[in-house]
Amino acid sequence: MTRWVVTGAGGQLGADLLHVLSGCDVVGLTRADLDITQPDTLTDALAVHRPDVVVNAAAWTDVDGAEADEAGAFRVNADGPAGLAAACRRLHARLVHVSTDYVFAGDAAEPYPVDAPVAPRSAYGRSKAAGEAAVLASGAAAYVVRTAWVYGAVGGNFVKTMARLSRERDTVAVVDDQRGSPTWARDLAAGLVALADAAPPPGIYHCTSAGETTWCGFARAVFAELGCDPDRVQPTTTASYPRPAPRPAYSVLSDDAWRQAGLPLLPDWRSALTTAFATVGASLRGR
Repeated sequence: MTRWVVTGAGGQLGADLLHVLSGCDVVGLTRADLDITQPDTLTDALAVHRPDVVVNAAAWTDVDGAEADEAGAFRVNADGPAGLAAACRRLHARLVHVSTDYVFAGDAAEPYPVDAPVAPRSAYGRSKAAGEAAVLASGAAAYVVRTAWVYGAVGGNFVKTMARLSRERDTVAVVDDQRGSPTWARDLAAGLVALADAAPPPGIYHCTSAGETTWCGFARAVFAELGCDPDRVQPTTTASYPRPAPRPAYSVLSDDAWRQAGLPLLPDWRSALTTAFATVGASLRGR
């Protein structure tokens, strides 16, 4: 039986990875269990569990916070994965490392292929791009899996924010000039497990829900799932809501490499949202 270790097990994706791997030989390690920013400890810490596969769901995800502490973001998103990859190489374990659409400039007009040049515009994106490069150069049997617009039952996310605002405000303004693919963490977790099980050639893969929308379209769909009038969500522009870190205007990722590997495609984002509410709706509603 495959032995799995999930780092960042206390987070949004980590929790769903443990759910998908329920019944398997799996160990979930939270930050308290394993600090990936301490490279000298990683090999010995992982060796205790004798993993065949390590899925790294540990990450600095505070996009705006990274602008104020880029060094901190790099320790978690670049140095940490580099250390994990080195440990996996020594232990002959496969590594699945999760990355992001923020490694791209966000100015494309069609879905980004896996070999598109990276051109991050934020500190967070730079830290994630550096992590990708370190993992791929490590000599480990490693998969870098980019995803986008993830939401789930654990932690904060866009869906939970919209649910809260639906109770607090009559109308909500949401940007309508950024496009991406909302991705349920449970579906993403299943995709990552399928990838590791299939063991295609190591390299970069993209895994998001199918289809695309804007944040405004996503918000309206959330309102519909909540039984609220979607017209209460009103479109606005990115320029109207300046943030410390620039947001990609276009975050759609091509699934060509995923398809070519024969891996199961994730459901369409809209149907996935309905399934998520049917499955973990109480958590998404924040109640």
